[in-house]
Amino acid sequence: MQTAGIIIEYNPMHDGHLYLLEQVRAQLGADTAFVGVMSGNFVQRGDFALLRKHARARAAVESGVDLVLELPLPWAVSSAERFARGGVEILAATGVVMHLAFGSECGDAAALERLAAALHHAAFPALLRQELERGDSFAAARQRALAQLVSPEDAALVSDPNNILGVEYCKALAERASAIRPLTVRRAGTPYHGTDLVGAQPSATLLRTLLRSGERDRALALMPPAVRRIYGEEEAAGRAPVFRENAERAMLARLRSMTEADFTRLDEGREGLWDEGGGGLSRRLYEASRSACSIEALLNAAKTRRYAHTRLSRMVLWAYLGLEPAAFPERVPYLRVLAAGGRGRELLGRMRKCASLPVLTKPADVRKLSPAAKALFRQEVRATDLYALAYPDLSAAAGGAEWREGPAILP
Repeated sequence: MQTAGIIIEYNPMHDGHLYLLEQVRAQLGADTAFVGVMSGNFVQRGDFALLRKHARARAAVESGVDLVLELPLPWAVSSAERFARGGVEILAATGVVMHLAFGSECGDAAALERLAAALHHAAFPALLRQELERGDSFAAARQRALAQLVSPEDAALVSDPNNILGVEYCKALAERASAIRPLTVRRAGTPYHGTDLVGAQPSATLLRTLLRSGERDRALALMPPAVRRIYGEEEAAGRAPVFRENAERAMLARLRSMTEADFTRLDEGREGLWDEGGGGLSRRLYEASRSACSIEALLNAAKTRRYAHTRLSRMVLWAYLGLEPAAFPERVPYLRVLAAGGRGRELLGRMRKCASLPVLTKPADVRKLSPAAKALFRQEVRATDLYALAYPDLSAAAGGAEWREGPAILP
């Protein structure tokens, strides 16, 4: 049996995600097992997940993933580079994963590996700095810098979001000299950020847009059966859908209580961005927080051509959650199980013998671990309590949920 790792958000899971599982099984064998590393209650672009992590993990296992592990908060809400490193570190630490499977716009693993090698080229940092001095965004500067090291066709691939993540996955694997091999499947259907249905496969962005605009029935009709059912259960319990706007007052209260120095600590250049100095971005956020009456208005007031909306969103989220990038841990300290099916339990049995990190199957297990592991789990507890403030029904938002809920163990 082959075992493939996938690094996922499933926000929410849709038919395109099922397509990836099907295509990987077509290449590796019908009995391929999947280990998913999934972001928790907050996602990489600096937003609240539509459904809480335990519900998303259960839907994933009911839809074909065998084991779901959590990508801890400091990696889940960071740059594509750090997001990928955290996911790869966890997959490697399991000791059971042979392949890293992911969707991409190009479907060409060799091209993505060439780009990953170019990012490690000795000349790349100077080329990137030179391009950033023009004042463009990091993404545009990186593409121009890469075009000086690879073909224009390869460099153009980093304009697409899933290609970018694919490059970072390949780069993270190369940095670890990992035996895990990348395997990519060309995306089909609606583009990643698309809000119009293309073919039979919606994007997660489209599903969230439909739910936000009140087209609930249309959104549910486009979800896989298990996701549709679990969404309905969470909705009935007052825990879905979760949107950032639901917690907007709490977020603005936190931001308005911060000093300019507090904002500066959020802008530590930990995302691989060249820091122009002067605290320009942190000052823009500080000033915008004093006048903006919504988070979206704050982001629009603070944005520039240089800084992507997602980076600003992450900084605002870090502020709300009380995170400081400079204090982020360097290494993942544990493997936390969110959900497992029958084959997932078999994989857990193997992991207990060969994993290079401790495996947490219940929250109380963390009390036996290192101070760093305990500190990270406390961070997760706090973040989940703040996430719950965005539930549609506040009576469902009691604190301490991280200590009460263990993994979903399914047949």
